Amino acid sequence: MPKINVYLPDDLADAVKESGVSVSAVCQRALEQAVRRVTAIRQTALADLVADDLAARLPHFTARAVAAVRLGIERAAAQQASEVGTAHLLGGMLAEGTNLALQVLRAMEIDPANAGRLLDSQSPEAPEAAAGSTRPQFSQTAANALELAVTEMTALGHNYIGCEHLLLGLVAEPDGTGGQILRSLGAEPRLTRRAVTAALAGYVHLQSQAATPATTPDAVARAVRQELQPVIQRLERLEQQAGLTDD
Repeated sequence: MPKINVYLPDDLADAVKESGVSVSAVCQRALEQAVRRVTAIRQTALADLVADDLAARLPHFTARAVAAVRLGIERAAAQQASEVGTAHLLGGMLAEGTNLALQVLRAMEIDPANAGRLLDSQSPEAPEAAAGSTRPQFSQTAANALELAVTEMTALGHNYIGCEHLLLGLVAEPDGTGGQILRSLGAEPRLTRRAVTAALAGYVHLQSQAATPATTPDAVARAVRQELQPVIQRLERLEQQAGLTDD
């Protein structure tokens, strides 16, 4: 049987030894789930896209994530694009309007409206479809971004794919227009991942403590900013030490 090495931080390795957890069994189970989800994404990416059956094709996506992808497909269709690219996925996420990814961007001082304006100013990511052509498929970069969303979901220990994972996938994908726009506005992958983690923690904290609904954009954004502030301050100090600021 093939062997794959798994590297763990020292404290986690010690805890695993103490608990007697079977690393092999846990890793096999996690890898099986990840492979199934990535395979489902690849099958969807290779097939003709029909907005109406997305929920069945993407069973681990939340309703908002499915809506964002559907809106991206519709955006590509409206532009008569031959493929659904990362720009269309980003446009769909922005157009959905109520998802956690947008709150993460706001908490990072990135206005989604600015992302939308940059998106509208870009040249089409894919050429127009030829007359009489079949339904579009995901571009290679869009398929990569969706696979990366699955990877991010797995790394965070989640069993669903939300727009926050799609945001991470877009930011991590190096070649697509969607990620290029997000990174140009400051959505660096590591900071974005920290922001998503903080947003989810803040959301749960607010939900558990508030007597009234506390999932408003301002409430979630405040919680994320509190978690991010130490990271931002460290980055600013590093930039000053490296002479990268104007001060």
